[in-house]
Amino acid sequence: MQKVLILGAKGNLGEQLKIIFSDENYEVIAWDRDDFDVIDKELVFEKIKKVKPNFIINSAAYNAVDRCEESEEEFELAKKINGLAPGYLAEVAKDISAIFIHYSTDYIFGGQQREGYQENDIPSPINKYGESKLLGEELIQEKAKDYYIIRTSKLFGPKGKSELTKPSFFDIMIKLSQDKDKLDVVDEELSCFTYTPDLAKATKELLESKQEYGIYHLVNEGQVTWYEAVKELFKILNKDIKINPVSSDKFPRPARRPKYSALLNTKFVQLRNYREALVDYLNT
Repeated sequence: MQKVLILGAKGNLGEQLKIIFSDENYEVIAWDRDDFDVIDKELVFEKIKKVKPNFIINSAAYNAVDRCEESEEEFELAKKINGLAPGYLAEVAKDISAIFIHYSTDYIFGGQQREGYQENDIPSPINKYGESKLLGEELIQEKAKDYYIIRTSKLFGPKGKSELTKPSFFDIMIKLSQDKDKLDVVDEELSCFTYTPDLAKATKELLESKQEYGIYHLVNEGQVTWYEAVKELFKILNKDIKINPVSSDKFPRPARRPKYSALLNTKFVQLRNYREALVDYLNT
């Protein structure tokens, strides 16, 4: 039986990873922020070397994109959690001969490529959150031996147990629709949604099929804007509500978002279309 250490275990993705790895082949060790401070290097080395996992899966992350842009203090925290901490984990994984799995984001790209981004395209983040995630990728590639960096985007799925977990975009839209008969939704930022149970399952398949180490893009198929996704959502729900496409200028935010950031999966099995996954989610 192999040991799997899951960090960020009470988050939206972490909860799904716990479920998918809970079988007869794995002993799951699940740590969240109450159990483990990922930015304390000494603690990282001490605690992980005690349990000696075969796999370290890091789903812990700082994801307050706008706060990170507005506050230097928040940006420093983002760099510690998204940047330095993955570097520490990569080092300790190498020391104990563990395979390290880390999740990154489409926001490491600048958004100029309308057709989307492949795994080997050059990153050029346009916001500080993207910079913090890119730092993590760079430190992993510098310090790790056996690693998978999994880039993903726009997660949705069952809510995690941590009080810090945020509702997904679809959850927010459903809630807003309860007392409105019209919604204005940004018809920009073409990218891909990812269903957390599908991502957890694909992560396990990636490990078990012993793919070549490196960078992978794992997202559900289907490139859509926020507006297009909301139209699909209410079509599935058969809900009669007017959806107005608007420019991002209508909802100004501190951090710039990439205009086009669809992640193209050219190296692994394609995940199903996001619409099919969304139907499953709405039926749970």
